[in-house]
Amino acid sequence: MERITINARKRDSAGKGAARSLRRNNSIPAVLYREGKSVPIKLDKGELIRFLHQTAGEQVVVNLAFPDGESRLALVKDYQVDPVKRELLHTDFFEVSLQEAIKVVVAVHAVGEPIGIKRDGGILQHGIAEIEVECLPDQIPGHIDLDVSGLGAGQSVHVADLKLAEGLKVLTPAGEVIATVIIPAKVEEVVAAPVAEAVEPEVIKKGKPGEESEEKEK
Repeated sequence: MERITINARKRDSAGKGAARSLRRNNSIPAVLYREGKSVPIKLDKGELIRFLHQTAGEQVVVNLAFPDGESRLALVKDYQVDPVKRELLHTDFFEVSLQEAIKVVVAVHAVGEPIGIKRDGGILQHGIAEIEVECLPDQIPGHIDLDVSGLGAGQSVHVADLKLAEGLKVLTPAGEVIATVIIPAKVEEVVAAPVAEAVEPEVIKKGKPGEESEEKEK
């Protein structure tokens, strides 16, 4: 993907009131982090939203361009969205250098339909959905595709089975399971035992031994 540039400006004001004022003027408050230091900045709302939509959560280096001609490369570290209005509130960026390796988390996408599903009626059970890698910023993959079409019933693929581009160092343990084809257990029908009919208790009439009860005529 071609590197995207977003216009940025440094900001002096802070606090909730200042942040609301920025958003009313189509700007989003943000913070740029680098080596334990932070710089408060603001970005154009439209440009930032388009960038987030285009990258769809993938780790992509963005170029932050400032009015004085300065530019900084960064990754989106985090962003906040209003839970009710679903509007973007704030964004955190992490500044990077093209000469320094960084640690990032990359999503893993399962591709294909396992043979264990088509042939044996199995179900694809997902394990971890992302792995941690170390690489130069320009080598960060948007995501990693994993072909699971060869998986039979009871078989799994692990982190060690991933085929990655040169320059990527995997930090996630090699034995972590990414996907498994399982056969669902058959549910045996449980036949309920018939319930015996309730028997009404016998009514024992009280009286003298050997004496029958007689109805008196009126």
